[in-house]
Amino acid sequence: MDLFTPTTLGALTLKNRLVMAPMTRLRADAAGVPTELQAAYYAQRTGFGLLITEGAYPSHESRAYPHQPGIVTEQQRDGWRRIADTVHAGGGSIVMQLMHAGRVSHRSVTGTDRIVAPSGIALTGDVHTAHGKRPYPTPHALAPSELPVVRDEFVAAAQRAIDAGLDGVELHAGNGYLLHQFLAPSANHRTDGYGGDPHARARFVVEVVSAVAEQIGGSRVGIRLSPAVNIQGALETDPDDVRATYDALADGFAPLGLGYLSVVHVEPASALVQRLRARVGAPLIVNTGFSVPSTREESAAMIAEGVADAVAVGRPAIANPDLVERWRHDLPET
Repeated sequence: MDLFTPTTLGALTLKNRLVMAPMTRLRADAAGVPTELQAAYYAQRTGFGLLITEGAYPSHESRAYPHQPGIVTEQQRDGWRRIADTVHAGGGSIVMQLMHAGRVSHRSVTGTDRIVAPSGIALTGDVHTAHGKRPYPTPHALAPSELPVVRDEFVAAAQRAIDAGLDGVELHAGNGYLLHQFLAPSANHRTDGYGGDPHARARFVVEVVSAVAEQIGGSRVGIRLSPAVNIQGALETDPDDVRATYDALADGFAPLGLGYLSVVHVEPASALVQRLRARVGAPLIVNTGFSVPSTREESAAMIAEGVADAVAVGRPAIANPDLVERWRHDLPET
């Protein structure tokens, strides 16, 4: 088993174990409709076993950045259909990452009356808007009655992605965005059934993933986690709490037959990551994080040693659309 052997991730068949990681490229038009430039970008990279798109927003209220693509309107769906068609024509597979920004946004980005989050706690720092930097606003704390609405927005977006011809979806529950905000004690100060102890903080994420899996089939659903990465204000600094929180997540995911589990962590072979893998019971995609780009040697070793079933690669894939062939033949990278 090496980087270049085929594998399956649920309903997905991969011709190799190199996955293009989701990366925020911001090339949609002002209305969030994917463009021909994006179609060309993904078509150039069909040598990867799987392409995971940049995070697409499932509702207007969930948009994080100007020129981020969405999957809310018919026009956005049709834009993604052109991308899916070009990827499939090139022999590739592609899943859409669904990403709700939560408090990591601004009303001038979303065009809505509010920004939402588990609790009314503003993120420290500034957000990039089309009009320059602005302080992050204090978000509206979602009421219990509003949570099913957010859940159903994910479900509807997942169905639109499948209708557009994509092969599956990945739910983004890491990097400090909304689902991760429910998990992190620093962002979730709720006192109802969705906050407090680790099991309660994991509850909404499990409910969202379960509902999406029921709609499109668990084998077409992946989940992205970044435990204890401590980014964008989602701080998870107590090892015992981290373990309990992600155990609760894993136990909630286990019955769903998920296509894959994708984990960002500096030590993919760590007990935390491998425990998650075992408890979820799904194929594992790993990425070592943001500080150092992935290397051929590191990626090959993780597959050869059985640390993961596939490796997600980010920055090298931007300048090297043919990265798989470069790595296959040990050629230098651009």
